[in-house]
Amino acid sequence: MAADTPVEYIQHHLTNLTYGKLPEGYERADGTVLQEATWTMAHTGQEASDMGFMAFHVDTLGWSIFMGILFLGLFRMVAKKATTGVPGGLQNVVEMTFEFIQGIIRDGFHGRNPVIAPLALTIFVWIFLMNSLKLIPVDFIPQIAHFLGLEYFKIVPTTDPNGTFGISIGVFLLIIFYSIKVKGAGGFAKELSFTPFNHWALVPFNLVLEILGLLTKPLSLALRLFGNMYAGEVVFILIAILPFWVQWTLNVPWAIFHILVITLQAFIFTTLSVVYLSQAHEDH
Repeated sequence: MAADTPVEYIQHHLTNLTYGKLPEGYERADGTVLQEATWTMAHTGQEASDMGFMAFHVDTLGWSIFMGILFLGLFRMVAKKATTGVPGGLQNVVEMTFEFIQGIIRDGFHGRNPVIAPLALTIFVWIFLMNSLKLIPVDFIPQIAHFLGLEYFKIVPTTDPNGTFGISIGVFLLIIFYSIKVKGAGGFAKELSFTPFNHWALVPFNLVLEILGLLTKPLSLALRLFGNMYAGEVVFILIAILPFWVQWTLNVPWAIFHILVITLQAFIFTTLSVVYLSQAHEDH
């Protein structure tokens, strides 16, 4: 895991643990040449890049699944032990989260759908937990991974665009599904064709405008979350290459500030998802 220069250190900490397929005849970093196309772990950032689109970021997938299981486990445990008396600390946090999500639904969703509230709760808590991994010191997990023989290992799934796009595309598919379910295929097509200008001559213009607006929803959701989390991660890494006494001077206030960023980004993603799904339920 050692890096000779600050640039190599930064590149190392921003490279995912990647599993993918290298083509036949590919020369690896250690000089070996593959005799046939092989699925393997990337040993360098260049190998990860050469694996192309059909490669898996194992660290992103692993930590995303782990945080999802942690969310389900915690909330299930609290639900089974819930009491009508004075709630304990964890139950109090869960109840406050429920009330917070209820407020988002009440203000942002104007349809009738029992799925939206659980979906919003899942999105908010899941993203919050994944974002919270950023508060772990940047060298701690990579050092453990290096000890286990893994060259690269990023811990925060939301600093990977593959992770944020995975969530936003899921929301986008729900938007399309409910738009067709509530309005019908013809009604949805008519909405795209006659909004904002209700005239046959302007249908092509309306379609371009509305389809672009529809496609920018998952794009904006994913890139907003990724951009903020990635920028914060870069700052943590830059602080880590400074002298030790400077690290503590800068790390603590930046970490405290990032607690707000972590929560705010989860809130924004959840609120926009609810608003977009509310629009999908509006039958004009």
